[in-house]
Amino acid sequence: MLAFNMAPKTSSNDPQKEVDRRFMEGLIRFTAESLDTTRPVPFSALIVDSYTGKILMRARNAVAAESDPSAHAELRTVRKAAKKLKTFSLAGYTMYSTCEPCPMCMANALWASLDRVVYGATIADANQHCRQIQVPAKEVARRSDMTCAVDGPVLRAECYALFTHPNMLKAFATWSTRT
Repeated sequence: MLAFNMAPKTSSNDPQKEVDRRFMEGLIRFTAESLDTTRPVPFSALIVDSYTGKILMRARNAVAAESDPSAHAELRTVRKAAKKLKTFSLAGYTMYSTCEPCPMCMANALWASLDRVVYGATIADANQHCRQIQVPAKEVARRSDMTCAVDGPVLRAECYALFTHPNMLKAFATWSTRT
């Protein structure tokens, strides 16, 4: 399925890749806004209409801010989007995430019936800085009887740069996730 092609003409022969790059670039900018705050996070997610490209919802990780271990960006975005639409089904929508969804987040994407999940940095990239469950999103989707395409990494280096920003590195040093 091809999302609405908002990207300008480029040398790529795959219009979907250009759409994915454009949404990911915007998500990276949104995420980077947190890097100069007291609670920087490298994780954020965006949900768009798979057919029109209209943005429905976006959110950042808020585990520390909400004292909630499930307040991952992907879950928060799904929750907010479903609430906005007043439905539990997000069929017809695509999620973009600055990092490959953990198994909890990928399972949530499946339960929400998202069409696609597109990610930037990988679980292995994130694991260099904070604990991760080492099960790829594609594996979670493959082992489900629900369908959701998983594409990535897209702009991996740019997404990983969110993890290595000096303020983020300072924040990681205070996280007690390695003990």
